[in-house]
This record gives sequence, C-alpha cells and structure tokens, in this order.
Amino acid sequence: MPVYLLNYHFVWSTKNRRRILVPPIDTRLSNMISSLCADNQLEVIRIEVMPDPVHLIIFSKPTDSPSNNMRIIRGATAYRLFRENPSIKKKLWGGHLWNPSDYVGTAGEVSAETIKR
Repeated sequence: MPVYLLNYHFVWSTKNRRRILVPPIDTRLSNMISSLCADNQLEVIRIEVMPDPVHLIIFSKPTDSPSNNMRIIRGATAYRLFRENPSIKKKLWGGHLWNPSDYVGTAGEVSAETIKR
C-alpha cells in the first residue's frame, strides 16, 4: 500500500484583479470548489475566497496532476458563476473570470497559519 502526503496550495485571482468575489458570490464559489473537489476525489484542507484572489489547499493523490486539478476547478467555477450571475460577466473585459496565471506550491505538513503568513 503506497504512502504519500501531497498537499497543494493553489492561488489564483480574477481577471484584472476585479473585486467581484464578494458576498454571496464568495460563499457560492467556496461551495462549488468543495463540490468539485469531492467529485474529483480531492480532499479540501482550506478554502479562502477574498474579493479577488482565491486560496485553496487540497490533499491529492500522486496520480493527480496539479495543473489538471486547477484546469477543472477554474473552468467549471467560471462557467457556473457566469451562468448563475450574468451580471459578473459585464464587469469583466473579454468575458473571462480568471486571470490566466496562477500559483501552485506543495505545502507538506505545515499549518494553515504558516501558509497564510
């Protein structure tokens, strides 16, 4: 039986750092991410949705690609948020919710407070 500990810390932001992830959209986005992670057998350790960036720490299997996980989460959440809240699309130029760049790092066995700092 394989033994592993892969915690990934993902950070991504809205296009042009628009501050659109405010209540109730932030709560809905957090629920969407939790649901997507559960569907893809990823364990959510922490989600923090701020007005423009999103921080996500997940526990993943070694067979899962971090870039594929990010593609699934970002693509599905953008599609669903635009469908549920058409007014968001009007606030963004070009109709894209997420900035094309993101950050991913391995978190190991550090606490959420250490990552937050």
